Amino acid sequence: MASDKQIKFGALLHGVGGNMSAWRHPDAVVDASVNFELYKKWVKKAEEGKLDLIFIADGLFINEKTIPHFLNRFEPIALLSALAAVSTHIGLVGTLSTSYSEPFTVARQFASIDKISGGRAGWNIVTSPLEGTASNYSKEQHPDHDLRYRIATEYLEVTRGLWDSWEDDAFVRDRETGVFFDPDKLHTLNHKGEFFSVKGPLNISRSKQGQPVIFQAGSSEVGKNYAAKEADAVFTVHATLDESVKYYQEIKSKAASLGRAPDEVLIFPQISPIVGETEEAAERKYQEIASLVTIENALLYLGRFFEHHDFSQYPLDEPFPELGDLGKNSFQSGTDTIKRVAKEQNLTLRQVALQSATPKGPFIGTPAKVADIIQQWFEAGAADGFMITSVLPNSLEDFVDYVIPILQERGLFRTEYESDTLRGNLGLPVPANRYAKQEA
Repeated sequence: MASDKQIKFGALLHGVGGNMSAWRHPDAVVDASVNFELYKKWVKKAEEGKLDLIFIADGLFINEKTIPHFLNRFEPIALLSALAAVSTHIGLVGTLSTSYSEPFTVARQFASIDKISGGRAGWNIVTSPLEGTASNYSKEQHPDHDLRYRIATEYLEVTRGLWDSWEDDAFVRDRETGVFFDPDKLHTLNHKGEFFSVKGPLNISRSKQGQPVIFQAGSSEVGKNYAAKEADAVFTVHATLDESVKYYQEIKSKAASLGRAPDEVLIFPQISPIVGETEEAAERKYQEIASLVTIENALLYLGRFFEHHDFSQYPLDEPFPELGDLGKNSFQSGTDTIKRVAKEQNLTLRQVALQSATPKGPFIGTPAKVADIIQQWFEAGAADGFMITSVLPNSLEDFVDYVIPILQERGLFRTEYESDTLRGNLGLPVPANRYAKQEA
């Protein structure tokens, strides 16, 4: 590993938490998912810690079985726009679906956040796994898994084309001559494809980072191919170091085979650090949160990944049920993993549900131990950076206050931002405007 290479960090800001019961913790802010003052506090804390980005996830379908955070939360574009005004350096990344939106609108939205923030926007591209989403968008049927990725491929092609509508020096704004823009540097897309017909041009110019950073989180075979071809950064989840190293090498290899520089596709495994003064204190913190989850809620949480399947119909303490292809058209890679691990380890339904609802990763212990494990994964080639998910209400604060300083002392993490753009801090190049490049 190059001695000057440093770890990147993002923080997933998930309101009242990513499981069924985190909101019940005595330190939780129960309206966190719609509490803008709290989001401002989190962003300022993440920026204090010199983290690269904050990430706002999203989904477009709920029912009475949905986890509390998803029931009542801010829409990412609106939230990121507001957070841009109360931050100066940290990246602002949000989820938006290619299956249930239009490229022209989305290009405008992310370009606007990019300009408002001075070049700190990022788009986490999702294809929307939940089948019920179709019912909220006047669609009779949810597109199948592979079709959604075909749509996403053309969608991003259109969006990137629109972002290049204006060359960077197109707006002359000369009061004396009355010339506002150079018409030779305005470009109309005129896209006609399988799924989209978009003329353009876009009515907003590029920011100083060129285009928003593209994030992606697919771990199915189709998803990995898409990430290697299109993404600047990839979110992923792996339970072990070996699994993460394998994934890292696979994505980098796929990217290289497509003619991309592997260092320009950054891999961010999701981690859930729990920090305590002692090993025992950290374990107590985990047990506090785990004890809040009832088996009924754990079954509901598990069911979400399997198209809201009703797991209450099966015996709890018998082997995990055979589900066939259930889940293939939703969270495909995740449901495949759940079924595989349950079979390999001969787990009961109760065990699978509780492990899914309150996963206990390896990043738990004293600040030094958590820093050690992060360093081990980084130096083993499992990650370029990590996406921090808060298990407890104060997990982000604990990580910034106690773990970040250790990594800084070891020379593994910055003490000051290198740039005021997201691409600059991630070490990613500014993409050349396709039209300007042709003229060079």
